[in-house]
Amino acid sequence: MKIYTKTGDEGITGLLGNRRVSKDDIRIEAYGTVDELNAVLGLARAQGLDSTSDKLVSQLQDELFAVGSALADPDPKGRYHNAIRPEHVVRLEGIIDALESELKPLTNFILPGGSLAAAELHLARTVCRRAERLVVRLAHQPGGDVSTALIVYLNRLSDLLFVMARVENHRAGVSDIPWKGL
Repeated sequence: MKIYTKTGDEGITGLLGNRRVSKDDIRIEAYGTVDELNAVLGLARAQGLDSTSDKLVSQLQDELFAVGSALADPDPKGRYHNAIRPEHVVRLEGIIDALESELKPLTNFILPGGSLAAAELHLARTVCRRAERLVVRLAHQPGGDVSTALIVYLNRLSDLLFVMARVENHRAGVSDIPWKGL
C-alpha cells in the first residue's frame, strides 16, 4: 500500500465509514491534534523517561490511537465511538493518585521545565489541553457525537501529564521551577 493516495489533493479527506470532509473540519483538527499529542509523547520517550514512565507513556500512546479512531468515526453506533470508556478514566485517576504520593504538595504555581523529559511532558500536557478544547468544540456541534468518557479522559490525561512532569523532575533530582509572580 502506498503512503499517498492523491485523494486528499483537493483539501478533502475521509473519515471512517467513507464520509468525505474538508481537511479544515473540526473533527479532522481534533484528531490531528491527538496525533500531535502522540508524537510529542514519542519525543518525550526518545528524550529518555525513566523506565516506569516510559512504559506508561507507551500505553498512553496506544490509547491515543483509540481516541483518534473514535474521533475519526462520526457514527455514534460505530465500531470505535466508545473505544474510551469510564474505566479508562478511573485507571488514570489511580495512576495520578499513586504518582502524587511521591511528591510534596504544591504551594504555588510552577513553570514548565526542569529536566528535558519533564519539559517534554509539560509540552504534551499543553497539546492535550488543546486537543480537549477542540473535542469539546466538536461535541457542541450538530453531529459532533463525542462520548463523554473521551472528553473526561483527555481532561484527566492532561492532569496526569502534569503530575508525570513533576515526577520526572523529582526522580531526576531536579526541582520544579516556582513561578515568582510579577
